[in-house]
Amino acid sequence: MNPLLHRIWYATLYWFSPPWDTGIPAPELIREIANRPAGRAIDIGCGTGTNLLYMTKHGWEVTGVDFIPRAVAKARRKLKSFPSTLIVADVTKLVALDLPRPYDLALDIGCFHSLTPEARGEYAHGLSHWMRKGSIYLLYAWQPAFPGDPNGVSREDVERCFGKEFLPDRYEQGTGRPSAWYFFLRK
Repeated sequence: MNPLLHRIWYATLYWFSPPWDTGIPAPELIREIANRPAGRAIDIGCGTGTNLLYMTKHGWEVTGVDFIPRAVAKARRKLKSFPSTLIVADVTKLVALDLPRPYDLALDIGCFHSLTPEARGEYAHGLSHWMRKGSIYLLYAWQPAFPGDPNGVSREDVERCFGKEFLPDRYEQGTGRPSAWYFFLRK
């Protein structure tokens, strides 16, 4: 999709209630932070901040990044009583951001698969820049529903994109639409 149309489509959805904005933190995130001490976390494509709110309530210092100003404004309202850093920015330009560093955990639920193949490489490089060695990266991404599906990314492509700086740790096939959870460790 054309980048401008992509931005307009997402911006329009945040005037309403996007289907992915359930208000419920991801069970995979809940399980992951239950097994580790609180630290610094970044949510890439944070939307309205549901997962950030959950993490702050469990002692995490959080940063959220999203390219839709309305989504970030909603996240700010949701997190107003909790310390947090919320930034309107392009996730392919993470290296250039002035972020608290380094992070112990990164979360991406549905952002990576919406990027072009070229932008995915920029995203992966930027993410690796901000992650502490040994930190964990949780990625939920759509997989292709049919050969040539532009709305998904294969397991091989995900692992190749992050393979230079991250080690695959676990993989969980999603349910419903072809999708998966990828768990990586920063080298």
